[in-house]
Formats: sequence, structure tokens, C-alpha cells
Amino acid sequence: MKYMMIVKASAESEAGAQPTEQEFAEMAKYNEELVKAGVMLDGNGLLDSGKGARVQFSGKGQSTVVDGPFAEAKELVAGYWIIDVRSREEAIEWARRVPFESGELEIRKVAEAADFGESFTPELRAAEDRLREQLTEQRQQ
Repeated sequence: MKYMMIVKASAESEAGAQPTEQEFAEMAKYNEELVKAGVMLDGNGLLDSGKGARVQFSGKGQSTVVDGPFAEAKELVAGYWIIDVRSREEAIEWARRVPFESGELEIRKVAEAADFGESFTPELRAAEDRLREQLTEQRQQ
């Protein structure tokens, strides 16, 4: 099962504060543990929302772009990991090992085809599988 561990932003991360050398070293060690265990699929930090934008939709084909920064830091994402583990409990155990002294981490299961029910038809599933195969091939080039 794939889970996303979402690092919630803080006032400091939104102000553009960078981790210290020690914090980077601790994070590198943690990431190495994830990789050695064979559970890490992806992970990155995100720059502050002032360097981002939101696209808001108000009808089919209608959208508005709002440039950052955004006011509520606690509602923003500062980084993430995607891990592949056997259970929610295992995802929680990995999350508890993140070397943070403060902050918040949210754990969310990545949706799989079976989670979408009948509206995700066999034809749509086959098309999705083809796209995923193409992505894998592109990454290997």
C-alpha cells in the first residue's frame, strides 16, 4: 500500500527558513533508512507558497490563478514522502521516526483502482495502466 506522508508548513518554512546543516544530515540519514528498507518511492521538500500559485476552478473550463503567498501556513504543505508499506500501522511507525523536533505530519493512503468503485470502469483502468507503463518507460530512458 502506498502512503503519502505530508509535512505541514510552519510560519518558519513559509518565511523561507532553510534547515540547518544538522537537520539536513538527520533527514538524509532518515531518507537512507527508508531507501535501505525498500519503502521510499519519492520524497521532496517544497519551497514556500510565495513561489507558488493556486488555480481555482469555477465551472468547466473556467479558472483563476492566484499567486502566493497564502495566509494559513498550517493548511500548506512543506514537503512529502511517498512510501510503499504493508499497512497503515507501518506507515505510522515510519512517520514517528521522522527526525522532527516540532511540527506535524499527515499520513494519507494513496488511492488505488479498487478504491474508486464501479465508476472507474475496466476501460478506464486499462487506459490508466497504459499511462503508468509509459511513465515507467520514460523514466528509464
